[in-house]
Amino acid sequence: MTTAAPILVTGATGRHGGTGAYLVRRLREEGHHVRVLARTHSERTTALTALGAEVVLGDLHDRRTIVSALDGVKQAYLTYPIDAGVIPAAANYAAAIREAGTSPRTVVMSMGPAHPGHPSDRGQDQWLAEELLQWAGLDLLVLRVAAAFHENIPALHRRSIDEHGVIRNCFGDAAVAWINGRDAGELAVAALLHPDRFTGPICYPTGAEELSHTEIAAILTEELRRLVRFEPISADQWRREIVELSTTDSDGVVNPDMAGHIAAVALQVSRHGSSRPADADALAHLIGRSPTSFREYVRSGSYAL
Repeated sequence: MTTAAPILVTGATGRHGGTGAYLVRRLREEGHHVRVLARTHSERTTALTALGAEVVLGDLHDRRTIVSALDGVKQAYLTYPIDAGVIPAAANYAAAIREAGTSPRTVVMSMGPAHPGHPSDRGQDQWLAEELLQWAGLDLLVLRVAAAFHENIPALHRRSIDEHGVIRNCFGDAAVAWINGRDAGELAVAALLHPDRFTGPICYPTGAEELSHTEIAAILTEELRRLVRFEPISADQWRREIVELSTTDSDGVVNPDMAGHIAAVALQVSRHGSSRPADADALAHLIGRSPTSFREYVRSGSYAL
């Protein structure tokens, strides 16, 4: 049985972690009417339609399309890729809600680096976008996930692993808090359907475990049955390598704007550690099941996708 009021989902065609598509599938499994805001029709929107989602064309940078997408909506999921433009997107969303004369409860998928003093420009922008949404008086639950996605490893390092058996970045020996993309999606499901599990309006869900990239390389060595090692490089060098990777990334996961953000985050973690320690039990409480470890992620075959 499908519920009457649609839940608006943005970012469902995003490729980073597959969180949005996972959210749509889970909401459909729970019997909810899901309306997806997408910029164009594609194989990804076709797959979402096959799940029973309603796909409407629109853009967070086109206020008029957001107004129409909000029709009848009482809950919404708002996210934005690691790229420039999140502040005007948030402004358009807030203005569209005012124009539509509605007040949907909005779950924002954010990130731990959302802070006015973070060295990443994208982290600062994300914080300001969320400030704007709060100034607009929206009913918000902001999920500042304080962990890196497992999916970052193949997105950023698969080529160097495949060609040279090496992971190269500027995290150094620091332990990083990690979360699986599907577990992040499950956080969004819980935030929409079980808000009593969260303290708001801003909360900091933790990762499931802490691993250095040397430990990540050791797990890959064991599970892939071939040697993978970690090689530390400077932030400037890694930034250049990410920009180069973005020019040939056929999957569209990596973009040039991510380079500065990811390198800044890595350098911050290498100097100060993760902003919040991983806590598998706390994460399990929020998502209602045991979270996925990195080793389980690799064993599932998802790493190879």
